[in-house]
Amino acid sequence: MTATADGSGLARAADLVRHLEALAAQEDPGARADRELMRLIRAPGRVNLIGEYTDFNEGWVLPAAIDREVWIACLPWDRPEVVLTSLDLDQTLSFEFDSLSPEHSGARPWIDYIAGTAWAMREAGLPIRGFRGVLNSTVPVGSGLSSSAAVEMAASWALAVPGAQRPAPPAMALIAQRAENAYMGVGCGIMDQFASAAGRSGQALLIDCRATESSTVPIPAELSLVVCDTRTPRDRLDASAYNVRRSECELGARLIGEHEPGVRSLRDVDEAMLERHFHRLPEVVARRCEHVVRENGRVMATVEALASGDLDSLGRLFAASHTSLRDLFQVSSPELDVMVEIATATPGVVASRMTGAGFGGCTVSLVSKGSEESLRDRVLREYPSRTKLTPMVHIAAVVDGAGEIDLAGMAL
Repeated sequence: MTATADGSGLARAADLVRHLEALAAQEDPGARADRELMRLIRAPGRVNLIGEYTDFNEGWVLPAAIDREVWIACLPWDRPEVVLTSLDLDQTLSFEFDSLSPEHSGARPWIDYIAGTAWAMREAGLPIRGFRGVLNSTVPVGSGLSSSAAVEMAASWALAVPGAQRPAPPAMALIAQRAENAYMGVGCGIMDQFASAAGRSGQALLIDCRATESSTVPIPAELSLVVCDTRTPRDRLDASAYNVRRSECELGARLIGEHEPGVRSLRDVDEAMLERHFHRLPEVVARRCEHVVRENGRVMATVEALASGDLDSLGRLFAASHTSLRDLFQVSSPELDVMVEIATATPGVVASRMTGAGFGGCTVSLVSKGSEESLRDRVLREYPSRTKLTPMVHIAAVVDGAGEIDLAGMAL
């Protein structure tokens, strides 16, 4: 997939190219001007409209790729090694292909995501190539906008051998998910990598996480997406309660499956079935299952509401999802709750809820066009006085998924 860059992307691309040329000149003066070998990659973060904690339960989710992105400019070489400079951290790290192993992960968090992707690509039989590169990101780390998935998808393009056959986005997303699951030790589902790989401009993706298939769902032209960052970053998810929630859901599916042979995961459980077996479940497990089963239904109802322009239903569905995440799944936070309260009290806001894994991070709001600045102003005014924190507000554009930028036609 050849990607395109807008005005701000062109400026970012030019900056990355200049940095890479300067580094190349230090290490090999002859490489500075060789732009024919240079590659430029972008991969977006995502915001999930609805469908939280349903992905690893093989259910349905409704994310959209947004214009908070990871960029990598790189010069491929024949050495089995990656040397990468993070411009955001002013830090250069490296790894060799011969040392790739999940047991070596965790010591250097940001480059481990690139190393994990290289490992997963090799495990899948894909050829990889080393490179010298620079990385820049506008996806806030720890915000719930999938900075790690964006890094993995950008890395999958940078590591690819030019001209080699590339798996389709769903298959590539599965490989990147394996990097996060098996290499980084985070039990995430497929949503984040899938959205970054397969996003479409102006469209949400309805993803069937069991079949790893998707369909596009147009976001009504009269609505904008506004993402409000509480500035309460989560701990690394493998050190948080994320993996605990996954094990609780798996236990619930297993206990129900002992009496319902067709149950492989909570995707196979409907509300009537859950009610029949509710008493068999430990109390906390029953609450987790109730959230997931009803959240799957809310995803489908949201798709219908978007298609029909039913704004009242969108508001109710987002509110029910947030309440369920707060009370049943217990992954919200006081700051997320305050942010949702402020948004829902703002004229022009159609719907608002926490998004992502929770424990901090962001909310997502559907806002009538023309009311975005009203929401921004109200959040910047009221949120600090209620939380003693300074928020960030992103009016997000919905963009295409990851790909390589054609440098040949760009005036950099």
